[in-house]
Amino acid sequence: MVKEKHGVFKWYLTVLVDNYANFSGRARRQEYWMYVIFWILTVITISITLELLEDFIDNDWSSVTIGVFILATFIPWLAVNVRRLHDTGKSGSYLFINLIPIVGRIWYIVLMANSGDTGPNQYGPDPKAPIIDEIDDIGKPVNQD
Repeated sequence: MVKEKHGVFKWYLTVLVDNYANFSGRARRQEYWMYVIFWILTVITISITLELLEDFIDNDWSSVTIGVFILATFIPWLAVNVRRLHDTGKSGSYLFINLIPIVGRIWYIVLMANSGDTGPNQYGPDPKAPIIDEIDDIGKPVNQD
């Protein structure tokens, strides 16, 4: 069920907490890009903070801290990428397109920036589709289109 989320941090937490290792289903563009933006901002913040604290702590800790953060967020990063690929109708194996120097990465970024498939596809329902709650719809007239 899609919940209404507002703000970069809430989208980031949705990926980290609700969908930590969820490789099935689809992720809309907003979920993907909010995760990416917050992840980049977090790495920059950690790097700057550790740089400023360099005189007080051993320099080896900065590498360890960044490494732990990257390892802790690798599975959610992988999962949100696979679900975003599913939204565009592609298999998760399209992640390997990033291994092609320059052209592969550019193509992948364009793929992530494009709109997902409208309506359900083989990977699940459209994450942008409105949620129909039968309980709320009881007694309401049915639209005859």
